[in-house]
Amino acid sequence: MTMKIRSLKFSLPLAIYALAYLSFTQKGWMVFAPVLFAFLIVPSVELLIPSNEKNLSDAEEQIAKEDRLYDIWLYAIVPLQYIAVYYFLQTVSNPINNQLELIGKISAMGLLCGTFGINVGHELGHRRHLYERNMAKALLLTSLYMHFYIEHNKGHHKNVSTHEDPSSARKGENLYRFYLRTVIYGYISAWKIAADEQRKKGKPIFNVTNQMIQFQCLQLVFIAAIFGVFGIFAGCCFLAAATIGFLL
Repeated sequence: MTMKIRSLKFSLPLAIYALAYLSFTQKGWMVFAPVLFAFLIVPSVELLIPSNEKNLSDAEEQIAKEDRLYDIWLYAIVPLQYIAVYYFLQTVSNPINNQLELIGKISAMGLLCGTFGINVGHELGHRRHLYERNMAKALLLTSLYMHFYIEHNKGHHKNVSTHEDPSSARKGENLYRFYLRTVIYGYISAWKIAADEQRKKGKPIFNVTNQMIQFQCLQLVFIAAIFGVFGIFAGCCFLAAATIGFLL
């Protein structure tokens, strides 16, 4: 029973989706509910409740590995993320939103892009099953950050804490310089890795077998579909939310 309760705790982050729904469908201060929850309430609660430094025993760890509930929480995020994208685009395409409410809704979607699109996409990208890795790509697509799948798994883990790794901060480097470098050079690094893979296969770089080209095409089609169905304004709002997501 204790292990089941422990696994149920990992469903709590899904509450952000409920708050995001409120943000997308309500007005006033409620549009900032997900942001307030993530950046005010959660940190405050962590300061108040006692920490638990106890690790799982070997037996408990084995039980946890066999408990599919942990996986279910991750898998559930994929459809929830796309439902959230739909509701977000529906609401921001409505011209009755005022500027402050619009900022709140974009921030809420940006939080989902960063928290679930990239973070959970990161986790599933490390899994060994193909369907799980495809889920990772689907989540990263909602943040327009699919190159992360290549650069993180094949670049960062190989070069971590070296100057070859754009995701490792330099000694004394300020946050804003790191932001700029990791975003730009992380993207460039993914292209280099994909190009090297093509050369090893004896295939041209600019070919449909190049995973980076596949990812860019998917993202362009996704963006085009959003602009085509929901309009230019909603499309720009989504681009803003995706930007917030990868900056988180």
